[in-house]
Amino acid sequence: MNRRIGDNVSQLFERLRPKAKSLIITVYGDAILHHGGSAWLGSVINLVDSLGLNERIVRTSVFRLSKEDWLASSQIGRRSYYRLTDQGRRRFEAANSRIYFHVNQPWDGRWTLVITNTAELDAERRDLLRRNLGWIGFGQLANGVMLHPAPDTGVMRQVIADIGVTEQAVVMTGGLEAGFPTNALETMIQGCWDLKRLAEDYDEFLDMFRPLWQALSGNGDLDPEQCFVVRTLLMHGYRRALLRDPMLPDELLPANWPGTAARALCRNLYRLVQAAAETHVMSLLETAEGPVPEAQPSYYTRFGGLRSDDSM
Repeated sequence: MNRRIGDNVSQLFERLRPKAKSLIITVYGDAILHHGGSAWLGSVINLVDSLGLNERIVRTSVFRLSKEDWLASSQIGRRSYYRLTDQGRRRFEAANSRIYFHVNQPWDGRWTLVITNTAELDAERRDLLRRNLGWIGFGQLANGVMLHPAPDTGVMRQVIADIGVTEQAVVMTGGLEAGFPTNALETMIQGCWDLKRLAEDYDEFLDMFRPLWQALSGNGDLDPEQCFVVRTLLMHGYRRALLRDPMLPDELLPANWPGTAARALCRNLYRLVQAAAETHVMSLLETAEGPVPEAQPSYYTRFGGLRSDDSM
């Protein structure tokens, strides 16, 4: 392994301090989903060993993820296989559409509000709706009122349906009345989303991963295992910031928004290491039928397009 790259990776582990369960979520979303979403647990343990996760930690983490309806297990002989549940798959696909495929569209100036009568919902479902809409970028305007300027309406409908509040939720859209000053709108945005903290998160991501880009981009012979570690930490770090990002239209963001530079760096670094990382993944992962299948075609459309020889 390249020592300079290894030193950068060690520093990333120290700064990110990733939790085991969260790392495994990243691995399933970034490395297993596009190979079918199912794998023999023993091969997952082998794969994440280079991330510093031992067998006991992995077994505990996947058990908890099963309890949270991310994964489901099946037993064939003495081997356990963990696959994404339908709900887990939908969660990943919603997150992945933001991570790998998001493109800012021109904003039509309209806002979408999801309004619920808090008297009709128990506290658990109210909190679940607030959190799940928050994961797809909605901000809380008031108790029982969530809003977003440009949501993915398909994902929004699925979230509402999954929680079982279709009959209790009112969805409305509308624009601003002309002739009123925008000061109140700016205050509302600051109250619904902590853009200052988000900008700090993106700045930290740039500070962590720019040195790694410099170390890798000048190296012609990339180690597959090292590239898998880099790709996983890259997506873990980027996801940690991005999934708190409401993905507001450019018109509503501050000037020189660091999220733009963070996405460019993530895209470039991902393209650089992904092919070698895929080689490592396919050398270790196993399904009940044998080695994992080739990556699904949609994998190669991530970040505007990948090539099988990107890092070779």
